Amino acid sequence: MRFLGLDVGDRTIGLALSDPLGVTAQGLGVLKRGKLSDDAAKVAALAKERGAGEIVVGLPRAMDGGLGPQARKVLEFVAVLERHGLKVRLWDERFTTSAAERYLIQTGVRREKRRRIIDQVAAVLILQSYLDYRQKSDRGGT
Repeated sequence: MRFLGLDVGDRTIGLALSDPLGVTAQGLGVLKRGKLSDDAAKVAALAKERGAGEIVVGLPRAMDGGLGPQARKVLEFVAVLERHGLKVRLWDERFTTSAAERYLIQTGVRREKRRRIIDQVAAVLILQSYLDYRQKSDRGGT
């Protein structure tokens, strides 16, 4: 089964897709945000088109594990996705964007390009983290 990973922000949604075996995540680009219902419909159409059976959405928890304003916006988006009949899994995404930024800097990506792709890279990191967790769980790890 394929998985679709999302990094939901105020202006964009970073997109990532797993391979058919659910082992690796690849970037799919960035969706510019519009109306909440339209964004959810686009994600639902993309999931159907790509054969994704589950959506993994990064949940930006606060350092203490609580939910701040951005997390509440993500939860609102998830509720709309679920109304489209999508199976959604929330995944803790603390530090994902900063990790994506560090990675892009280390690989020499210029600032202008980083701004365009950082949400996609964050979505890849979110999805890959989830896929790695699944693999470890399937092997009997913690």
